Amino acid sequence: MSAVSVDPELRDLLLGRIRDVPDHPKPGVTFKDITPLLADPVAFRALTGALAELCRRNGATKVVGLEARGFILAAPVAVEAGLGFVPVRKAGKLPGATLSQAYELEYGHAEIEIHAEDLALGDRVMVIDDVLATGGTAEASLELIRRAGARVAGVAVLMELAFLDGRARLAGALDGAPLEALITV
Repeated sequence: MSAVSVDPELRDLLLGRIRDVPDHPKPGVTFKDITPLLADPVAFRALTGALAELCRRNGATKVVGLEARGFILAAPVAVEAGLGFVPVRKAGKLPGATLSQAYELEYGHAEIEIHAEDLALGDRVMVIDDVLATGGTAEASLELIRRAGARVAGVAVLMELAFLDGRARLAGALDGAPLEALITV
């Protein structure tokens, strides 16, 4: 469950386009703003290519993106890898029948949902997100994938905030599937 080995040039390209915003959304928190990276077509293409390669390497058949910034990354990754994209949304945002999963955050609780019919028995699903922080949303998404009858191919993120120890929280939920971060800070 170690971080993926990333070409130092790719790491520098990506990291150089992530802006720290101090005291956002509240005092003491440093927000990792990826919008400069998204605005740079060379960096954004390099990022989606690297994540698509992780999907292919892990035998994924579908890509799940976590609301909201995970959508921005997962949809082009799915296209690049030639896979379908399934959004994991906040509760109440999807029409029709859904599977939902509640989970605890450091400051409260939340609930996410998927359309169960978007994942099939035997699908191998790669979860894509921008940042792994405490791991709560990722952990809940892994449970939803399994409840839908699919298997977890892995979790891939642009950046892991190691000091928040989300990796440890996901260890059991991954059930041997890899957790790969392009950048660890």
